[in-house]
Amino acid sequence: LCRDQFREFWALRDIDFEVKRGEAVGIVGRNGSGKSTLLQIITGTLSPTTGEVRTSGRIAALLELGSGFNHEYSGRENVYLNGALLGLTPAEIDEKFDAIAGFADIGDHLEQPVKTYSSGMLVRLAFAVQVQLRPDILIVDEALAVGDALFQKRCFQQIERLVSDGVSLLFVSHDQESVRTLTNRALLLRDGRQIGWGTSSEVIVSYRRLLHEEESRYFSSLTEKIAASAALHKQ
Repeated sequence: LCRDQFREFWALRDIDFEVKRGEAVGIVGRNGSGKSTLLQIITGTLSPTTGEVRTSGRIAALLELGSGFNHEYSGRENVYLNGALLGLTPAEIDEKFDAIAGFADIGDHLEQPVKTYSSGMLVRLAFAVQVQLRPDILIVDEALAVGDALFQKRCFQQIERLVSDGVSLLFVSHDQESVRTLTNRALLLRDGRQIGWGTSSEVIVSYRRLLHEEESRYFSSLTEKIAASAALHKQ
């Protein structure tokens, strides 16, 4: 290809942060800022072009809704499939199965193919599997947004218990209040670059300021276009 037929694009550049054991970290930024790409690199589903990621222990991730499930299998079969992928034996999953089914609370649907599930049922089962299998690192990317308010409350309570037990949390959400209350530190991304790192309350303030500035620029640009269009029609 000729050089003018393509443009180099970096989804992430110069990201550098550390999450300690038992620490809850939020990741915020507008759509396209690189949040999901960063989580995929941390979980190992993407490889970084440069740099490195170091993790220790079992990682459980709720990324795209339904990822990690075979939609032709039943909910029960997917519990065992996910457990095996996380390194558990069938006997170990047997011990945890009732707790998983109880938390998911989807009744007889557990025996039905996952492809018949609503988005809410899907996230119920996915979350129940990941948290009951006791990860060392829990990664949540917007998945809980499709759950109802009661289920979200139960999930947040469970996440808080896991963090207090020493599980490290990476939490991505556009719900700023959830990030502020559920995490103690946060990372702010913009156009693939790290522009904020500190306490969650401080980073959320920076994020709100960023959103306000971008909204102001958008409306200023829109006003200029409308004015230019009106002037053109007068000529």
